Amino acid sequence: MDFDLTPVFQIAGVGFIVAIMHTVLKAAGKEDVAQWMTLVGFILVLYMVAHYLGDLFTEVKRVFLFN
Repeated sequence: MDFDLTPVFQIAGVGFIVAIMHTVLKAAGKEDVAQWMTLVGFILVLYMVAHYLGDLFTEVKRVFLFN
């Protein structure tokens, strides 16, 4: 069985970049921009997860022949 871990690393990468940018912006005194950037990162990850869930449901329908 072949597992593709690319989505996990993509989501982790987005989280890592957002965390670093949030820390840098907060240290620079731009708390409001840091909060907005964190919110945008969260929405991006939600979009990615929704896309992968759609793929999962399509695959389940294909496996169980619910076309």
